[in-house]
Amino acid sequence: MYLHTGCQIAVSPDTKYFAVDWLGVEVTRATLGIIGMGSIGYKVAQRARAFNMRILYHNRNRRRKEEEEAVGAHYCAKMEDLLQQSDFVMLVVNLTPETHKLIGKMELGLMKPTATLINISRGAVIDQDALVDALQNKVIRAAALDVTYPEPLPRDHPLLNLNNVIITPHIGTATVQAIHMMAEEAIANMLAVLNDQPIPSEVFPK
Repeated sequence: MYLHTGCQIAVSPDTKYFAVDWLGVEVTRATLGIIGMGSIGYKVAQRARAFNMRILYHNRNRRRKEEEEAVGAHYCAKMEDLLQQSDFVMLVVNLTPETHKLIGKMELGLMKPTATLINISRGAVIDQDALVDALQNKVIRAAALDVTYPEPLPRDHPLLNLNNVIITPHIGTATVQAIHMMAEEAIANMLAVLNDQPIPSEVFPK
């Protein structure tokens, strides 16, 4: 949250000095709860380990023991346990009927008042009305959203006027390299189909 506001302070013509008591929170040694430990969630865990974070995860299926140990991740069979313990909660799930509004008023109420909710999956995984209420009433500390519903939000949406939320325009994979790799992967899949070969990235394996 300090990134956006800090940039405004740094470039504002009204800035005379930088406040010394303007403090954020540490990521190192904080607890990260990952909801959705598929391939992307697992890559998040790999990166979080480099920051010496304590990693919890909740998933439909538990990862193999050696995969957990490789990133130091601990499985939470109940999502509620993860929510109660995490300093940062990251949503990395597909949008399905089961995950629609997965995070609502009850789930937000289970989180620490010092916690930050991060959504890199799909906007509708969160009940946005409940999130607005939680942010306004300091039920949680902050939110960081790369996705919303709809995209973009209406210009009068209350999320846009809160100082404890940062919103980016669905740019999680928006790099030159990532787009090239996605294009190459799509071409490899098409060529496999045309040549009657196994599909490298089959979404629904037969």
